[in-house]
Amino acid sequence: MTVHVPPPPLLETSGVDPSEALSILQAALHGADDGELFLERSELESLVFDDGRLKSAAYDANEGFGLRVVAGETAGYAHANEISAAAFRRAADASALAKSSHAGVAAEGPRATNQRLYEPVDPLASPAFSDKIALLQEIDAFARARDPRVVQVSATLVGERRAVEILRADALTVRDVRPLVRLNISVTVERDGRRESASTGAGGRAGFETWIAPARWQAQVDEAIRQALVNLDAVDCPAGEMDVVLAAGWPGVLLHEAIGHGFEGDFHRKGSSVFTGMMGKRVAAPGVTIVDDGSIAGRRGSLTVDDEGTPTSRTVLIEDGIMVGLMHDRQSARLMGQAATGNGRRQSFAHMPMPRMTNTFMENGDASRADMIASTRRGLYAANFGGGQVDIANGKFVFQCTEAYLIEDGRITAPVRGATLIGDGATALTRIEMVGNDFEFDPGVGVCGKAGQGVPVGIGQPSLKMGGLTVGGTAV
Repeated sequence: MTVHVPPPPLLETSGVDPSEALSILQAALHGADDGELFLERSELESLVFDDGRLKSAAYDANEGFGLRVVAGETAGYAHANEISAAAFRRAADASALAKSSHAGVAAEGPRATNQRLYEPVDPLASPAFSDKIALLQEIDAFARARDPRVVQVSATLVGERRAVEILRADALTVRDVRPLVRLNISVTVERDGRRESASTGAGGRAGFETWIAPARWQAQVDEAIRQALVNLDAVDCPAGEMDVVLAAGWPGVLLHEAIGHGFEGDFHRKGSSVFTGMMGKRVAAPGVTIVDDGSIAGRRGSLTVDDEGTPTSRTVLIEDGIMVGLMHDRQSARLMGQAATGNGRRQSFAHMPMPRMTNTFMENGDASRADMIASTRRGLYAANFGGGQVDIANGKFVFQCTEAYLIEDGRITAPVRGATLIGDGATALTRIEMVGNDFEFDPGVGVCGKAGQGVPVGIGQPSLKMGGLTVGGTAV
C-alpha cells in the first residue's frame, strides 16, 4: 500500500524560527527586484539487478537551501547544505552583493493555487525493500523464460521523494512534495554469435504501485525483447537525403531538443535563440501546434508549482505553425514584460532557477501513420531514438535511431542499424508534411540538460512525416 506521509515544514524541523528566516530574507531583498529562500530535503533509492544478482543498492539523502537576490539582469546566489539562521545570514551577505547600487521595485509574488498534481507519497517506504528485490528477481526470471535467445537481463528501480519549501519576502510560503519513480529494463539477445540489446523505461510522479503492476512490467519486458530481436535482423542503413516518418511518443525527443530550448525565455532575451525575433511569424508547417504543459497530473515533467513557487500551466509555443509563446521563469518574464509561465526550474537547492521545459509535445493532426508510410517512396521509419547532440543556439541536431526501418515504395521493409538523423530544428519544423492522429506521451523516462543542470521532463507527439531530412548511415 502506498504510504501518504507529508513531511513537516522544513524550517521548523531544522530548528529555525520562521519569523527569523523571513527577517533575514527581507533584509537581503531590500532594494532588489525579486528573490526567494529555497529549501529542499530529498531522498533517493536505487536498486540494480543485473545478470541474475543484486548488483547495487544505493540510498542518498540530502538537504540544503539556496538564497537568491535578483536585481535587474543580475542575480546573486548562495547555497549551503546546512539549514540554519547563521547559514542564511552568510548566504544573504554573499547574494546581496548583486544589488550593488540598484534601486529595485519588488516584483509581485506568484499567484496562489489549489491544484495538486500528485500525492505526497514516499516511494522509498512502499513497497518494502525485500519486496522490491523480489520484484527485480521476478522480472529477471520472466524475461529469461520469455525467449530462449535472452542471455542477459538488467532491471533498475529508482524512487525519489523531494520536499521543497519556498519563502518569499512578502511572507508567502509555498510547499511541495514531489515523488518520482522509474523502472528500467534492459535485455540482450543472442543468435548465431550475434548479440543485440534494447531497453525500456517507464515512470512518473506517483508511488511504485502505479508502475510495477505485472501487466505494466511484463509489457516492458516484451517490448525490450521485441526491439532487441528486431535488431538481430537489421542491415546497415543507407545514407542520404530522404523522407522520414517518426513514430508517436518518445521520438518527440527530436523536436524537444532541436526546438524546445529555442523557446525558453532567457535565450530570447539574450538574442541567442534561432527563433529570436520570430514571434507572430510562421516558424513551422501549417497544422503544427506545440505546447509545454507542466500541469498534467502525474506526468514525469509535471510540477504543482515550479521552483520559484509559480503554479505550472499550459503554454502554447507554436499554434498552427505560428510562433505565439515562450517559456518564462520570473526573471525572464519581468525583463521581457511577460507573465511567468511556471517554467522556473532548478536541479537542486545548489542551483539557480532558469526557464526550462516541463512536458513539451506536439498536438494531434488528422493523418494516419499508414497513409504516411504509403505516401513515401523511399525513406526511413524511425520508431525509437537513443542519444543525440543539439546546438541550442542554432538548433542543429544529430540523433541516433535505436529502432528504424527502410520504407520502400510505400511499405516498411528491412530494419536498419546505424541510422542517424541530421538537421536543424528551424528547418525541420517547416518540412513537416503530415501530422498524425495517434498522439502518445513518452513512457516517463526523459531527463533534459541545460547549463549543467538536469531535470525530469515529459515528451510527446503523434506520428510525423518530415520531408528531405539527411540520414546518416553505415552502408558502404
